[in-house]
Amino acid sequence: MQKDLKIQHHGRAMDATIFLPNKSQCPIVIFCHGFNGYKDDFREIAEHLLVHEIGSLMITFCGSGARDKSGFATTNMTLFTEREDLFAAMDYAKSLPQFKGKLFLFGGSQGGMICTLAAQARPDDICAMALLFPALCIADNWNSRFPQNDDIPDEIELWDVRLGRQFFETLRGLDIYADMGNFKSPVLIMHGSDDEVVPISYSERAAKIFPHAELITYNGEGHGFRKDAMRDVTHRLLTLIQQNS
Repeated sequence: MQKDLKIQHHGRAMDATIFLPNKSQCPIVIFCHGFNGYKDDFREIAEHLLVHEIGSLMITFCGSGARDKSGFATTNMTLFTEREDLFAAMDYAKSLPQFKGKLFLFGGSQGGMICTLAAQARPDDICAMALLFPALCIADNWNSRFPQNDDIPDEIELWDVRLGRQFFETLRGLDIYADMGNFKSPVLIMHGSDDEVVPISYSERAAKIFPHAELITYNGEGHGFRKDAMRDVTHRLLTLIQQNS
């Protein structure tokens, strides 16, 4: 079964698509896209999982960019509004009669950062998590660029997305590594050795802090994998789900 839907929360209507197999219950994976992405970015992976009787919920973060249809302004989007979106998606997935009690997260780039924030806050709700070149550098990057609050502009455009002041203000004091130890379930981190957007050192550090993490390094891959590497990512995600369901 495939269904497009809206998930209502905090006065927002988040676009989503759900895939569910023809069985009474199944594990469900929530897919979280990166900056200026949208719900179909990992559709091929979700379609592959469906063949193996695994459900998927793909969401478009509110205010994430041109393909978001929620009406939520990009200038109001922060990492924490996106975490609220993910919490709402988690609650929706858990409410489904087909939900088997096994919830997984998959996040790419900024989506990996959001998954990490969610896992730290609600560790008991998540069976395991897969992070694809997670952008754990976001707070460091912007706090370095704008060291004082007075340095932050009211708006700035990045990769065709206009961000508001609060995106940067809410990064103050954020240490993404501080609470990683709260999440004791398995974490699979996949990162390219040639990533120039998010240095692999951020994932190497995370793999040492998460209590049960594995880091897979893809030699020669950058921030965005080629087809062969993505096939391997799909296989590893399937294995992670099967081993923890």
